[in-house]
Amino acid sequence: MKPMGTIPPEFRSLPLIIGGKAVEQWAASSPLFVYDRSVVESRIERFRGALPGVDLHYAVKANPFVPLLEAMAPLVDGFDVASAGELARVAGLGKAISFAGPGKSDGELDAAIAAGVTINLESESEADRALAIAARRGVTPRFAVRVNPEFELRGSGMRMGGRASPFGIDSERVPALVRRIAAAGADWRGFHIFAGSQALDAAAIIDSQAHTLDLAARLAGEAGAAPPLVNLGGGFGIPYFPGEQAIDIEAIGAALTPRLAAMPGTRFAIELGRWVVGEAGVYLTRVIDRKESRGEVFLVCDGGLNHQLAATGNLGTVVRRNYPVAVATAAPGAPRETVSVVGPLCTPLDRLADQVELPAARPGDVIAVFMAGAYGLSASPWEFLGHARPAEILT
Repeated sequence: MKPMGTIPPEFRSLPLIIGGKAVEQWAASSPLFVYDRSVVESRIERFRGALPGVDLHYAVKANPFVPLLEAMAPLVDGFDVASAGELARVAGLGKAISFAGPGKSDGELDAAIAAGVTINLESESEADRALAIAARRGVTPRFAVRVNPEFELRGSGMRMGGRASPFGIDSERVPALVRRIAAAGADWRGFHIFAGSQALDAAAIIDSQAHTLDLAARLAGEAGAAPPLVNLGGGFGIPYFPGEQAIDIEAIGAALTPRLAAMPGTRFAIELGRWVVGEAGVYLTRVIDRKESRGEVFLVCDGGLNHQLAATGNLGTVVRRNYPVAVATAAPGAPRETVSVVGPLCTPLDRLADQVELPAARPGDVIAVFMAGAYGLSASPWEFLGHARPAEILT
């Protein structure tokens, strides 16, 4: 038997209840994703309490499901997008939008400038292209500069700073670019400084934010202009795996808030994706076969890595570990057994849970994979082997 992560507290009843409904009501047509908006709302409320006065930007790449974006619009201060497709999903929601990403095409730059979006510049040449496009349109573009810092976020699952990078502009070259775009007549909107993601160590985030604030102040001084906004990035992780603990954002807020007064006239934002929506999503898939092979039991389901790639360990995980899963239709106190939960695909990679202890299940039972609200369907190869695209539902 192998351990698995901890089920979020909102979903620990059996049989499973999501958004006030029994799981069988949701899973009448499986597989599918269900997102509980009350969980999203509680995370945002917690952020507001811990970090008063700091803007919350939602990173659309975490989950671009349109009904979820529409529900979130009144609750957040802005959306951060990374493609023209993401921009189109939030353009009409009445929020500030920033556009990051190292490979923006001329068409994407044009669409962003036309929409009045803040473009996070990733290189000097991107700045040149964007200035030329704005000049042809006869409009004033809004630019922020994405900074590639000298430091990284310790313990982050994906490190974005402290090294050569396709993301952002090396910090020593930033002041010159700020002066150049300001001289060209652009509306300079500030800095975007992102050092890493999926960190669970509050002390490491506090340290990274301190370095970020020091860097922003130094760059502003060298550029000779105070930034209207400093996007501090995000990095707040969620506990997917055994032994991981939820991050203490109250400690982060207590350390960060008094430091913000050092840059009067500057607003600050934190850009979060998975921390806001990751724990709100549940992937539901139905058992279609139960089989035994050489002493092991396999629950074969109607969905797998084609819908929830991350849970199979095939999305940037070096060592495969188990997401939290449950037999969502099990009765309390049902006998338990050790099983592997697999999908319908013709590849041994299609394994949602490896040798975990679950209530005994039969064909027709529903398996729930938790932590499915971020980097789920949109980060999975759902066309692989031609299976149907699963539904998504917002409760």
